[in-house]
Amino acid sequence: MSDPEARTAPHRVGLIGYGLAGSVFHAPLIAATDGLVLDTVSTRSPDRQAQARAEHPQVRTVATAEEVLDRAAAGDLDLIVLASPNKTHVPLATAALEAGAAVVVDKPLAATASEAERLAALADRRGLLLSVFQNRRWDNDFRTVRKLLADDALGEVQRFESRFERWRPRPKGGWRESGDPAELGGLLYDLGSHLVDQALTLFGPAVSVYAEADIRRPGAEADDDTFLAVTHAGGVRSHLWVSATTAQLGPRFRVLGSRAGYVKYGLDPQEAALRAGRRPDTEGAAWGVEPESDWGRLGAGQSPVTGGGQPVATLPGAYPAYYAAIARALREGGAPPVTATEAAAALRVLEAAKRSAAQGVTVRIGAGA
Repeated sequence: MSDPEARTAPHRVGLIGYGLAGSVFHAPLIAATDGLVLDTVSTRSPDRQAQARAEHPQVRTVATAEEVLDRAAAGDLDLIVLASPNKTHVPLATAALEAGAAVVVDKPLAATASEAERLAALADRRGLLLSVFQNRRWDNDFRTVRKLLADDALGEVQRFESRFERWRPRPKGGWRESGDPAELGGLLYDLGSHLVDQALTLFGPAVSVYAEADIRRPGAEADDDTFLAVTHAGGVRSHLWVSATTAQLGPRFRVLGSRAGYVKYGLDPQEAALRAGRRPDTEGAAWGVEPESDWGRLGAGQSPVTGGGQPVATLPGAYPAYYAAIARALREGGAPPVTATEAAAALRVLEAAKRSAAQGVTVRIGAGA
């Protein structure tokens, strides 16, 4: 875009995939972002095509990813968003970059860190944006933990505990629960991608990983109850749980420091709001705000369950900030809000966790491994 009018025109977005990720997360957030316009959605399902047109009347729908890529190659799209199954992320991201489009990929970016690094190198050679949708960096509770750390409210952090636990005693099926390694199913690469990204964002690179991964439910094919112990270069230990078999849910976060600890139960409300059809661009509506009864507590020496500590106001969740940052990076240049290099670092931890669980060993990461 060379003339001033072109530079201020919204960037046209092609969305590949209109399942849960595409319809609940990406499409509504793209549509709510100044500087972006949802132009094309691809899905093979006629029902999902109809759903996309009903929810976004201006959108064009196509049946295949190739049609989206062709529009990008013709210069009709500026950004391609991949909300497709995990096994398609690397080939479709490669094709989109080669077609000349910027790319956002739902997590995980790839199966391995080396694949992520090759995609990053391709994006650099083409001078194109490549980012990973790690929306959980904008969860209300995670934003609150970051503020507590910035305010030095805990002292020196010693242990970080983080959980995504659910009670789903019967498998739902589909590629996310497939035991085929090519599908990248299972909780380690699904919810584990979020927890590892959050831990690395807070406490820096990992130097070792120990993991336990189990298949608990009858008929399940992929890990559904997994634990990671990550040691960071700075000395913090992160204990991370992802499970579909937890009959009693633990705290979402427990952060323990030399002076105080912070404990937070419950989940950020943004996903539930999006699933219910609420949108962040609704005029006058608060977004990502939770009631005071859900606030976490900060203190020392007592359990928050018995009233220990003081309530800490939870910052509002801010998923719209991700695509606002993407629009800004496309308009002004500069790094996207989540880089492929950061995704590669998280994938090194996930790869190490997979090896640790299979071999029953602690896996070193980095030059000394």
